[in-house]
Amino acid sequence: MKTAIRAIVGLGLVVALCVLLWFATRPPPLVVQGEVSTNRVDISPRVPGRVAKLNADVGDVVKQGDVIAELESPQLTASLHMADAALAVSQADLIRVNSTRPETIDASKAQLAAADADVTLYQEETNRQAKLISTGASTQALVDQTARNLEAAIRQKEAAEANLRLVVAGASKEEKALAATRVEQARASLNQQQVDVSELTIRAPISGQVTTRVAELGENFSAGAPLFSIIDIDHPWFTFNLREDLLNGLKVGDVFNVSVPALKQDKLQVKVTVINAQGQYATWRATRATGDFDLRTFEVRAEPVVLPEGLRPGMSVIASWPFEER
Repeated sequence: MKTAIRAIVGLGLVVALCVLLWFATRPPPLVVQGEVSTNRVDISPRVPGRVAKLNADVGDVVKQGDVIAELESPQLTASLHMADAALAVSQADLIRVNSTRPETIDASKAQLAAADADVTLYQEETNRQAKLISTGASTQALVDQTARNLEAAIRQKEAAEANLRLVVAGASKEEKALAATRVEQARASLNQQQVDVSELTIRAPISGQVTTRVAELGENFSAGAPLFSIIDIDHPWFTFNLREDLLNGLKVGDVFNVSVPALKQDKLQVKVTVINAQGQYATWRATRATGDFDLRTFEVRAEPVVLPEGLRPGMSVIASWPFEER
């Protein structure tokens, strides 16, 4: 009996020792550290101007479309007025080209009436000279002179009629088309100036939190100079850099758990959204001394299934690898 008990105890000790040796020699799980990231937008003016008003500061939460700053530019304002005046001038010229003053038409009609009266007068004179020469009371020279006067009067009437038609019709088609084109050109210039002036109002392109404010009241900024930086705190993601031999069949859509030390949250479920190979500058490691092939680094992005409160860009994220739950 005692021998059997001793055998069982000895066997138990041996099993326990084997278990301890197995745990002692087992390699520890690989811990992968990542980082919380989010979209950041640097806001710059499209036109130069002086800061006249600031409506946002570092730490403020803004919505898309909110006015966060206003610039002023006397040059752009003056250019806008000049473009407006140029449009008015071109429109007035178009009206002038497409119309004729009533006084001008009346004057042309009067010239036509005078020319018509001259034709009537010289026609009667021609008829009278024809009768007189048949009786010998006139000379052939007077008859010829009368005929020449009648012909000149007819030509004068034709010129007056053509002038009246020209006055009534107004400018040529080419002149009207040119005037209309000038109006469109002036309108386009005015629209451009209006767009430039509207760009003096700086609006938030996304909803988020202001993390940087470079702008100061009264300071001049050129086009493209950064004024604010805004991060999209409502749509963060986690990014990990892994060697390709650690991917272990990971694919987009897989779900696993991570921990965020800053939030004291050990199990945060995330979903893989992107798996991208890093550029040529990323780390490569030879798997053998002879260098049969290299292992490339991949970027793995994952989004939280449920957004935890207080998650901020730059926080560390830890995951055990390979993942047991996917």
